[in-house]
Amino acid sequence: MSKQYASTQPPTYTNQIRNIAIVGATGNSGKHITSALLANPSFKITALTRATSGPPPPGVHIATIDYSNPSTLVEALKNQDVLIITLAVAAPPGTATALAEAAAKAGVPWILPNEFGTDTNDPIVGNDTFVNQSKIDDRNAIEKLGVSSWIGICTGFWYEHSLSGPEWYGIDVLDKKCVFFDDGTQRINTTTWPQVGRAVANLLALPILPHDEADTRTTLDSFRNRMAYVSSFAVNQREMLDSVQRVTQTTDAEWTITRENSRERYEKAKQEMFAGDRRAFGRVLYTRYFFSGENAGLVEVTRGLDNERLGLVEKEDLDEATRKAIALAEGGYGGRYMKS
Repeated sequence: MSKQYASTQPPTYTNQIRNIAIVGATGNSGKHITSALLANPSFKITALTRATSGPPPPGVHIATIDYSNPSTLVEALKNQDVLIITLAVAAPPGTATALAEAAAKAGVPWILPNEFGTDTNDPIVGNDTFVNQSKIDDRNAIEKLGVSSWIGICTGFWYEHSLSGPEWYGIDVLDKKCVFFDDGTQRINTTTWPQVGRAVANLLALPILPHDEADTRTTLDSFRNRMAYVSSFAVNQREMLDSVQRVTQTTDAEWTITRENSRERYEKAKQEMFAGDRRAFGRVLYTRYFFSGENAGLVEVTRGLDNERLGLVEKEDLDEATRKAIALAEGGYGGRYMKS
């Protein structure tokens, strides 16, 4: 297939994304994505919501949908350039497939599927954490339908969310307890919610195609049917604990610090999960990405980051992100299970 250029498209072709539909506009990641999209006046944003859902932010058009009536999905997606899917873990099975099928019927050219997390292209860790296959299936379904192209946003674990819980990053910010996985020095890439939003907004602001063969700008087409890897920080547990201690003005002497072998912790959590402990899944998922020496969560090494290509060049403040995580924990957020 020859390379496409904007200059060779029909006269009516518009080389920019304009109309964006989003599912989950008020969710944890979705609201930050929506906020970042709203900052670009060239975007027209439509939130696909059920009749019982809360209202999206001002400036967002509402399209009420009923998953039991697929025609409402198709109607809501007509004339949309992009469909962004952010679904909670508890979303009914088949929801993403129903959205992809509706997008195909409506002729939506681009879909950002329900990624916004760890690298689901890693088959080994994917098998070990039991989360990758469903997302791979969603992407394959989009390609099989043959209408839309997908772009996955790989962010690693969300920093504020993960630090606010007592077990996910091993740091209990409220009770001043920390369990280092091995020696606590295995780095991972992790991303703040605002950075997730900026990544999506900057991606969709790219020209769709290069103007001609001399145009070397990054385009949306260069991400077609592949992942975009973004990050806020490459940190380890020790560095995260140091940040918590700076924010709370505490020292190791005021904390209970222990260590666990990461592989033993993972195997124990897996057994507990298979025995019916749903909360053990979080320990399985997170601990697996901290195995020493594997860099499973350090995608800047294993894959390379797209931050610069997406204009994400401003350095974020780790302590400010930590401060937000602590505020979430103090508000009771960390007690909730992983939601989108």
